[in-house]
Amino acid sequence: MEKRLATDKRKFSMLCTILLVLLIVLFFASIRTGTMNIPFPQIWSAFFGSDVGNQRMTLFEFRLPRIVLAMLIGAGIAVSGGILQSISRNPLADPGIIGVNAGASFSVVLYTFFFKGTAFLAGVVSIFVMPFFALTGAFLSAILVYLLAKKGGSVAPGRLVLTGIGLNAAFNAATTVLQMKMDPQDFTKTLTWISGSIWATNWDYVLVTLAWLVVLLPFAIYKARYLNIMRLDEPVITGLGVPLEKERLKLLGTAVGLAGCCVAVGGGITFLGLIAPHIARGIMGTKHEFSLPLTALIGANILLLADTVGRVVMPSMELPVGIVISILGAPYFIYLLMRTA
Repeated sequence: MEKRLATDKRKFSMLCTILLVLLIVLFFASIRTGTMNIPFPQIWSAFFGSDVGNQRMTLFEFRLPRIVLAMLIGAGIAVSGGILQSISRNPLADPGIIGVNAGASFSVVLYTFFFKGTAFLAGVVSIFVMPFFALTGAFLSAILVYLLAKKGGSVAPGRLVLTGIGLNAAFNAATTVLQMKMDPQDFTKTLTWISGSIWATNWDYVLVTLAWLVVLLPFAIYKARYLNIMRLDEPVITGLGVPLEKERLKLLGTAVGLAGCCVAVGGGITFLGLIAPHIARGIMGTKHEFSLPLTALIGANILLLADTVGRVVMPSMELPVGIVISILGAPYFIYLLMRTA
């Protein structure tokens, strides 16, 4: 047993190192990519020298916040998906599939509809308003899913996913109705946001998102042992003395908090929470104390890669990152669906 644990730790350390190196490579590739490609000598000068070409503002005010946000959002959504897959015992669970993202999107679009687009204005107020409304919608959706999936005092994992899919459709329909009543400018803004656009590219949003993730990601990893236990049958878990519903509710709240704060600044990004946990479990196994940190790193890599690809393919308009993820994730979802069936 000790030998197996030591082997797992060595493998985990090696994989973390590889993913961190890959993330650094993507970071430098992304920082020079956009409507204007910045050569590496000018990037070096902007960071450490005399700022040849006056690129410091472009890098520090626009590209760096976006890159850091992409990594934070990728890590948060990926871990949220990993938690949801474990507590629902469904490999197809994802914040964008079971209604959490849809609830957050509906809440933000509702706010935008009544306040005529002020949700997208820069300023101190919007920094707190957007996450507040996104989190409110995400938690409202999660509470509805939990209550509707509850049967006989406990939540059936299968009902949790099916209920989430139903509410996802309902929230999406309500969001579409609100968008149809908007003026064209607000409609375009919300449509881009729902597609998954990292629009909040300033350091204030980075700090707000980071504050949530600094609390919730370590808590999720700390609760990894309960996620491991949830693979067992419910009578066995109860026999071990684990308060199943209490821990499931805590973990669901953690997953919703991660998804909600990320949706607030990154829009409706789907499939990332589905793909990243599967890759992590495929290369590391099902022990969540190892797979969750890897899931976070994989999610950060995938979203940063998707954002970079979006800026390369359409440098003038910047293809929304959510569309790039969907192009990659839809075939993978179909593959998982066929394999599960």
